Amino acid sequence: MEQKKKNTNIIVGVDEKISWSKALLLGMQHVLAMDLYIAPIIIAGLLALDTMNTTFFIQMCFLAAGLATLIQTIGGLRLPVVQGPSYVPIGALAAIGGKLGMGAVFGSLIPGAILIALLGYPLKWFAKAVKKIIPPLVGGTVIVIVGISLMPNAFNSIYNAPGNVGHNVLIAFVSAAVLIICILLGRKAKGFGTFFRLVSVILAIVAGTITATLFGSVDFSSVKEASWFSLPSFFPFGKPVFDLQAILTMVFIYLVILVETTGTWFVVSTVTGSELDEKRLNRASFGEGLGCFVGSLFGGTPMTGYSSNAGIIAITGVASRMAIISAGIILVILGLIPKLSAVITCIPEPVINGIFGVVCVAIVMNGFKVIQHVVINDRNMMVIGVPILLTVGTIVLPKEILYSVPDFANYILSSGTAVGALATVVLNLIIPKEREKVLPADTETAA
Repeated sequence: MEQKKKNTNIIVGVDEKISWSKALLLGMQHVLAMDLYIAPIIIAGLLALDTMNTTFFIQMCFLAAGLATLIQTIGGLRLPVVQGPSYVPIGALAAIGGKLGMGAVFGSLIPGAILIALLGYPLKWFAKAVKKIIPPLVGGTVIVIVGISLMPNAFNSIYNAPGNVGHNVLIAFVSAAVLIICILLGRKAKGFGTFFRLVSVILAIVAGTITATLFGSVDFSSVKEASWFSLPSFFPFGKPVFDLQAILTMVFIYLVILVETTGTWFVVSTVTGSELDEKRLNRASFGEGLGCFVGSLFGGTPMTGYSSNAGIIAITGVASRMAIISAGIILVILGLIPKLSAVITCIPEPVINGIFGVVCVAIVMNGFKVIQHVVINDRNMMVIGVPILLTVGTIVLPKEILYSVPDFANYILSSGTAVGALATVVLNLIIPKEREKVLPADTETAA
């Protein structure tokens, strides 16, 4: 019940129990609202995988996301965090796979994942580093940056989705409008209004999909072709090849992902009113590394906490871990039943991204909530403002420039979140803090 006291937006706290039927419904809502399959599709295309291997790759990413979510929610961070494929390593994985093959891709993932886990336990270095370099000023700014950096993805996916642009915009508008109406109904009314808030995302997805059907934008043909059941196997794309340069590259990428996912943990902490103490942070790093390691064994990509799901928690007011555990179970099932995962991938992109845009707003607002008590002096203005500027600059950076820079710089510049987060940390460390002015004793007495 503590979460309710700290954050009035939360209806059900992190450790509160809910019925498994409600947990499964809410868990499915989290899964449906995620674009889990987008990153694997992009990576598969860059690696020139055929249709069969692409489908299997997406399936394994579902499985890896489910296992990583269960690890993090039950034994790691123990907060409602859904894990999914990170966008940060897309360029690096494509470069490694193109030069050295699929074996080197998964060989490069294993050492980095183990290192991230060791930073949490047994070394216990991660929490000390976070406490030192990520105070509320930095944490709140990173949350704002996460939301801002994700917003263009939503619009680009709407504009570039298959079909007529005008139709796609209308589909996205309907999805977002239904979500907003449900949120407002949930805030204004009790009883039936609470129902609208709890299932707001599902209702938005249904409304958007129905609208898309009217324009002929829904195609379920891939569902017929997908098989009903498929067992995973270790290293399905071949034995791992351990190349030193590839491993060092991915170790750096993992550290960038860790900065990114730490921002997500701050979002969840703020939304749920839960404290990120040292023990929890070290468990989180261990859970992140273990989840990535297990996922790589089955052919999945590096996992990260999805900020979009933290936004869904803020929207629905349900922070119970049971809902996220259910989401993890559903993701595992989707990884084992290709026909079901094919259904998820058939939801039109404009529907998902119309909802995603509203979720980004919730993320940004929660970031501002963290820094609202920070004094905005000249120093703090630079620490907050410059990283946001760099984030936007990275987002609009022409692709031609990315292709012309060294791979090392390409990996960083491919992620606005990574650039903004790193800039926030660095600026907070190098810009001297302003001394607080203390009034003389006689002045205080006179006052």
